[in-house]
Amino acid sequence: MFVERGHPAPSPSSTRRHLRPIVWAMAARSVTALVGGYAAAAVLATLAARLLPVDRVEATGWAMIAAFLIYAAIGLWCFHEPRLARVAGIVWGVALLGGAAAWWLGVRP
Repeated sequence: MFVERGHPAPSPSSTRRHLRPIVWAMAARSVTALVGGYAAAAVLATLAARLLPVDRVEATGWAMIAAFLIYAAIGLWCFHEPRLARVAGIVWGVALLGGAAAWWLGVRP
């Protein structure tokens, strides 16, 4: 087809070697966006429901509505940010620290 003269076509094995780190990075980014984003959104919704100064039912409802927007924003940001380490650190850090804060605050009276 359209092959330049003097340059051999890359073999399939050489392209696979170069794609593996990219594939693993995309898999890690996807898991962080899907699982970590869900965990972070759930924890932030739990904290919002615990801390909002309205009735428990209303606070839970508003926090769950906000959780959908938070999850979408986290998922989009995970694929927008070029550094995977920053994405993983922030998303999983929010999930872990928020979970610890929710556990520390306990059940709403």
